[in-house]
Order: sequence, then C-alpha cells, then structure tokens
Amino acid sequence: MTETKPAVEAHPVGPVQTVLAALQDPVRLEMVRRLANAGTAMQCGLLYETINKSTATHHLKTLREAGLTERITENGHTYARLRTDEVDAALPGLIASVVRAANLAHDTPDA
Repeated sequence: MTETKPAVEAHPVGPVQTVLAALQDPVRLEMVRRLANAGTAMQCGLLYETINKSTATHHLKTLREAGLTERITENGHTYARLRTDEVDAALPGLIASVVRAANLAHDTPDA
C-alpha cells in the first residue's frame, strides 16, 4: 500500500485589516476558535453545524486567503489547520487574544 503525501494549500498571512475582516464574521470566528482549542488540524465538517457545505466552503476560503488557515487534503479527506505560528510571526498575540475573547463569549450565557 502506498502512502500519498498530503496536499497543503496556504496563503501568506495578510495585513492586519484583512485578518481582522476575516475574523469579524461569527461563523469564521467560531471555526478559528474550534481549531485553536483543538490544537491540531480538524476535518472541515467538524468546524460548522448550522450552515450548509457551500457556505462553509466560502468561510474556509476566506480564512485561508487571509492566511489564518491552511487546507490539507489527504486520502480524500479535507482538513483545516490554524496557522498559529505563522500568524503570530506576522501579528504577534492576535490569535491568542481573539481566541481568548471568543472562548469567554462562548462560555458566557446569552453571549
């Protein structure tokens, strides 16, 4: 059985305005929150619940084009990975701050 090398698609981390614009959407923020809390790549289907697949694809593309995530395709499965190190190098502390705030809002009733 031959193993295939995963295909990875990533973009450079965008300027702060682009990254913040990508994070301002609640669905994309939740995707980033889930990826950050997982600490590893996740199957894309686990990143959303209340939207359809085509809408999720749009949101994942926006995050990828902002440089926040990368898409990994392996054995017919698609995964997303938060590019924490790359984003921290370009925009120090941004991901940690945003995820911390998102976690607080997620854990607060009526948020």
